[in-house]
Amino acid sequence: MEKKKTNTNEIVDAAVDRIDEHAFRICWESALPGGRTAIYRGMSPDAIDRNTPVAVSDHGCVDIEAVDKNVRHYFEVVVGESRMLIAERRMKLDGAVNFRDIGGYAARDGRRVKWGRVFRADGLAGLSDKDLALMGQIGIRRVVDFRTESEALSAPDRLPEDGSMAYIHLPVTHGKYGFTEAVKRFKKGDSDWLTDDFMVKGYINNLESFSKTWETVVLEVIDADKGPLVFHCTGGKDRTGTCAALLLLAVGVPEETVVDDHQLSNIYIARLLPDLYKMLSDHGIDPERVFPYLTAPRDCIEAVIDHISNKYGSAREYFLRKTLVTEHHLERLEEVLLE
Repeated sequence: MEKKKTNTNEIVDAAVDRIDEHAFRICWESALPGGRTAIYRGMSPDAIDRNTPVAVSDHGCVDIEAVDKNVRHYFEVVVGESRMLIAERRMKLDGAVNFRDIGGYAARDGRRVKWGRVFRADGLAGLSDKDLALMGQIGIRRVVDFRTESEALSAPDRLPEDGSMAYIHLPVTHGKYGFTEAVKRFKKGDSDWLTDDFMVKGYINNLESFSKTWETVVLEVIDADKGPLVFHCTGGKDRTGTCAALLLLAVGVPEETVVDDHQLSNIYIARLLPDLYKMLSDHGIDPERVFPYLTAPRDCIEAVIDHISNKYGSAREYFLRKTLVTEHHLERLEEVLLE
């Protein structure tokens, strides 16, 4: 947990993890260890029940029963006059493994990214009815899809038939080939195009060739009246990772935190890798040869940050110089994303 200067009872950091489908573990750190801490719960950031705490403790951790495993829980940790809203980062869906909230991260000015406003994800073609109900419960109203035309056609997002979630297609081609074409080439034994610098070049290309896409995302995010949104690609790591990095950097989230957020994809997609490795092996392809294409390489997101810093100075300057995003838009972005 990263520390900052605090008042006597200020919460330094807090986090919630799911023990199993029946319980959560909430841990916190305050500037006054051992002080009375109250935990409140709600089904949305704006609906915390502050009348009765679900737990009161003078320890640094407490376990709390999950009253309904099919809804998303938000918790408010209260120590003295200090309050901090927290939630699980990843939503465990049947049809997506990398669907997560970008909230909770601390910006350099001490504010934090709001929970429940912007989500990032992998492909949404396999969503179950339960998944759609959960997305509805958290208020998702817009789905931004960065996949190419061929990717989207081969595996269309499964969204509610009532039109309650608007679909916004902003195709981004990561590198020389889109994911669908890359898989076809892998199956044919063609992987020579996957050079050592292929992934890094792809990330930089995402920045330089698709600035209009990231501009559109900013304009969608700041239109908060339309409700929470999720942006995604196929794996939720490269194109989606670029977008998440730009948004977080633009509101002052430290670079090291942005890198850590990017690397979470490697944890969440890990269970998919054995099946992918088998598929590749069955087609005579060495999985280690294409490993970078299947994961979220740390050097790629670091290259993005270095490129932004060296060429533009900051993510804010990237938007101001490369897009039609203005200072007013960036101020509005902070209003919408930070608390």
